[in-house]
Amino acid sequence: MKFSQRLVTELKPIWEANHHHPFVQELADGTLDIEKFKFYMVQDYVYLIDYAKLFALGAIKATDLAVEGKFAELLSETLNTEMGLHRAYAKEFGIEEAELENANPTPVTLSYTNYMLSVGQSGGLDKVLVALLPCMWSYNQIGHLLKDTPGAKHPLYSNWVAMYSDDEYTSLTNWTIDLLDEITAGKSEAELKELTEIFKNTTRYEYLFWDMAYNHQDWPKIK
Repeated sequence: MKFSQRLVTELKPIWEANHHHPFVQELADGTLDIEKFKFYMVQDYVYLIDYAKLFALGAIKATDLAVEGKFAELLSETLNTEMGLHRAYAKEFGIEEAELENANPTPVTLSYTNYMLSVGQSGGLDKVLVALLPCMWSYNQIGHLLKDTPGAKHPLYSNWVAMYSDDEYTSLTNWTIDLLDEITAGKSEAELKELTEIFKNTTRYEYLFWDMAYNHQDWPKIK
């Protein structure tokens, strides 16, 4: 069994919980409260700033020139294209660029990104991959699950569904999964268990991120 298959098999309850979170289910139904999605959009922008740094770490830790180049390409694409698209999409919800640029991370966003970057810096490319993959992989799966739902035809949510289910994003996800399987082949059981724990934690953070957006969980207001 490939390591990626082992991950989703061993962690099936946690993995599938993300697909069934109320945020995702209501997004599929097209009934999700716009204010919840707007809160999500702002925090997702903040998240992307640090998520892009994982691609930089991937380039640093790659031992193959083609892989290094791919991660450098992903870093540039995220910073120069994807975040621009995110800003344009946010405008459809009335979120101005200044709001995105001046937003502070919530406790969940801060904890999640700090964990990924800490893990990514602590080891090799394998740790970078299991830190970044739950977000990419689960979004791609959710995008495909939502393709034939009312959410895919929603005037505002349809672009989100299309983005994460399109062929380019699917190809990127599959490339990342294949790379993880390639570099974990032959690793010891102890090494695989450590990587599984990281993947489990970042998958849990994905659930917490949906939960944060759905419930507007921010820092407590202290006078």
